[in-house]
Amino acid sequence: MIKFDRVMGFWGNPNFTLVLKQDIARLGQDQLPLQQGLSTGNYVKDTPITVSIHNITEVEDIIRVKAGIYYQGIIGGCSCTDDPTPVSDINEYCEIMLDISKSTALATITLVTE
Repeated sequence: MIKFDRVMGFWGNPNFTLVLKQDIARLGQDQLPLQQGLSTGNYVKDTPITVSIHNITEVEDIIRVKAGIYYQGIIGGCSCTDDPTPVSDINEYCEIMLDISKSTALATITLVTE
């Protein structure tokens, strides 16, 4: 689980969405389901991501956030000299759902597959 202490300090503030986007963008590939969200590439490229917030709802003690993640993937070949498949950057997109506890700031992040 990931803790969003800084984000929760902005809950109810007009800057909440901006701070949330920044903190999601700082998460590493191992904390976001980017590899599972690939649609064309076969590996996630280690480049910055862009986050868009689609909606935020409050359900009892949970802040539920649906966000879109723009990132890059690659199609990697075997790197042999005669390999006709060069490594190429591919723009990727996936959606995630964050459930952030208002009391602990702990969040679960899941890939939206609908």
